[in-house]
Amino acid sequence: MVRFDISPFNCRALLTPDHKKTWHVGLRATHNDKRKLCAFISGIPVTIRVRNNTFASVEINFLCIHKKLRSKRLAPVLIKEITRRCHIEGIWEAVYTAGVVLPKPVATCRYFHRSLNWMKLYETGFSPLPTGSTKERMVKRNRLPESTSLPGIRLMEEKDVESVTALLGTYLGKFDLAPVYTVDEVRHWFLHTGDEETRVIWTYVIEVLSLVK
Repeated sequence: MVRFDISPFNCRALLTPDHKKTWHVGLRATHNDKRKLCAFISGIPVTIRVRNNTFASVEINFLCIHKKLRSKRLAPVLIKEITRRCHIEGIWEAVYTAGVVLPKPVATCRYFHRSLNWMKLYETGFSPLPTGSTKERMVKRNRLPESTSLPGIRLMEEKDVESVTALLGTYLGKFDLAPVYTVDEVRHWFLHTGDEETRVIWTYVIEVLSLVK
């Protein structure tokens, strides 16, 4: 188990309603008083449905190692340790993602980024400047419109949690492999709680008003 200060985003991702502290594994330096975190891996409980079979599993995420230690073979050590801790809890299946093809993949996907602040992404090195373009042109290209084209769209509220859970369950039911969300999990992952300074989630719903005679 590791204790350290985390951002609001990581707090949301790691501290799920049924999280286990023993599934937050970190390695710290011991040669100085600062005890800097050198490597980390985490797991959170998830429920997975494969066709008609539902079972408890774990989602492995945030595997990171200090760049000066990436030749020390720490990744297999962390993976082996988190696997051991999951086995203690009776969990024998895990879900994880990778940007490369690993042995026995069960699914592949393609995802797209919508740049909301292209200049910031460029300054941090995430988004490159395309050949033949300029910074001003990229900012203009990624500028958002002043208003949306969807009528009835608004931020998700507490009163929407059960409806969103039902709609999400119906949508995920179309797939052979999908996570199963409880009401508490939908509230945790999609609904912002707290002050605006710590907001990391913006979920929008479209409210359809029906006329009843």
